[in-house]
Amino acid sequence: MRPMDADKNDRVNVSTSDNDDLMGYCIEDLSVGMTAVFAKTVTEADIVLFAGISGDINPVHLNHEFATETMFEGRIAHGMLTASFISTVIGTKLPGPGAIYLKQSLNFKAPVRAGDTVRARVTITEIIPEKRRIVMQTVATEGDTVVIDGEALILVPSRAA
Repeated sequence: MRPMDADKNDRVNVSTSDNDDLMGYCIEDLSVGMTAVFAKTVTEADIVLFAGISGDINPVHLNHEFATETMFEGRIAHGMLTASFISTVIGTKLPGPGAIYLKQSLNFKAPVRAGDTVRARVTITEIIPEKRRIVMQTVATEGDTVVIDGEALILVPSRAA
């Protein structure tokens, strides 16, 4: 809920807009150690649609015969498809709507295949209140296997702004 403002007749009006329900956390609400998770089972359709949307039609993602001859011994999901689940957590949960990605490092550790369930987790490791920025540890896993890890720098809204 947003702050309340008194008008010249001392009536109290709640200051709201349609966007209030869309906002995530503000910088003032965050603390080091806060974490959030998003999980998704990657489907064949996800891989094909991502190839179409991104234009990345590398046969390691789309051609079974080609992919079986690679080091992966079969088709794999796009690394950036998997990385997008980290963006999902940041943009929808922590800090949520209104947050702006400034930087992301990614280390690709293991492949993801159709049928794998990926869990993307973000954890706040540093808060820079004067710049309205947070640093987050980012990791995506499939079972006990880390498939991606990295770090994100995020610009967060402020109630004071």
